[in-house]
Amino acid sequence: MAPRLKVFTWSDGFHAFTIAVSSRSKALEAWGSKQDLFATGLASELSGGPDYDAALAAPGEVIERGLSIDVGKIGKIGKAAKPKKAAGPSHARIAKIERLQTELETLDADYQEADAALAERLKALEAERSDLERSHAKRRKDLTAALKAGRA
Repeated sequence: MAPRLKVFTWSDGFHAFTIAVSSRSKALEAWGSKQDLFATGLASELSGGPDYDAALAAPGEVIERGLSIDVGKIGKIGKAAKPKKAAGPSHARIAKIERLQTELETLDADYQEADAALAERLKALEAERSDLERSHAKRRKDLTAALKAGRA
């Protein structure tokens, strides 16, 4: 079942804009308003009159009537604007993203290399420390034995 149409209107002081749609949000979208004109009192639901009849005759189309300019003239502006799809990123943005991605990959590769080199140096230092500890333990044992023999 099709939604029940309501007729909404607002004025900029020069023209009255009227549309027959199912909700306030669709009316605001058709008028291209980012502000809630209903909350500010600039827009309202219409219940009769020539604008009401014209809007119901062309649902979804914004009807414009001159108030201060083209007084009394009623005409269609066109179909309700559908939200535009995002155009997508620009070529410059795509190039920037690709450059940053390449820099990130390079940074990660450099880190992996540096980490591997440090791991090798750490392994060599641990082996050197192990040799030092063995040498120290052997020399200490020999000196302790010599000292014990000297005291006896």
